[in-house]
Amino acid sequence: MSGRRAATAPPGPGSPTAPGEPRARGSVALVGAGPGEASLITMRGLDLLRRADVVVIDRLAPHELLEHCPPGTEVIDVSKRPGHHLVPQDGIDALLVERARGGARVVRLKGGDPFVLGRGGEEVQACREAGIDVEVVPGVTSAVAVPAAAGIPVTHRGLARGFSVVSAHEDLISTVPARRDHTLVLLMGVTHLARSVSILLGRGADPLTPAAVVESGLRPDQRVTTTILRCLTEVAASVGVAAPAVIVLGDVVTLGPLWKHRVITGS
Repeated sequence: MSGRRAATAPPGPGSPTAPGEPRARGSVALVGAGPGEASLITMRGLDLLRRADVVVIDRLAPHELLEHCPPGTEVIDVSKRPGHHLVPQDGIDALLVERARGGARVVRLKGGDPFVLGRGGEEVQACREAGIDVEVVPGVTSAVAVPAAAGIPVTHRGLARGFSVVSAHEDLISTVPARRDHTLVLLMGVTHLARSVSILLGRGADPLTPAAVVESGLRPDQRVTTTILRCLTEVAASVGVAAPAVIVLGDVVTLGPLWKHRVITGS
């Protein structure tokens, strides 16, 4: 990151202008960087990075993409970790507006897709309400790409005609189909895994439903653990599953090459 100015929290006001000079109107672009592998970013997203004055980056966005930024680009890390938000969401919203009002071309670099459980909609709304020009650049979502990296399609003829993507932080898991022929993808699900499994089993989900946990998807340390729903909590604890991870439930898991290495506990 040589030649760039890095900050871990919002520094002072936006770029100054000379006295009496009208302040240029900046812009904000929410760019989905994709999951894990830096080359999955779109050409549009890369072009915006190459012209950015300010980059506000998430923990899950590939940080090696910052090498494409011009010298002098201000980089602000607003990483969120379980139980710890370096900058709260309203602070991020205000930061985007502030820098754009100062005339900066701001790139909000987010892992996956900005509009898939990434609070991108809130950031767009904040910019629009402030009269800031804002663009959304879609990204490859981890909900589909990470299972694919493990050889698991989210739909497959004869096995699953649809899929649901939910955050295990929410109670939405109690409303989605609990069938083996409807793939369920859980994002941000490690912390509340035991509760999610309990809810699904309590709703009548088949205890033998194939399950996979894909940690650090599309990264060099990617790890895939396969089991069945009734064993999922115990197996995940025994192998030390850690975020970031995508959890996949449904018969499509059997198509992955690591299904043959599934771990089954108890009788």
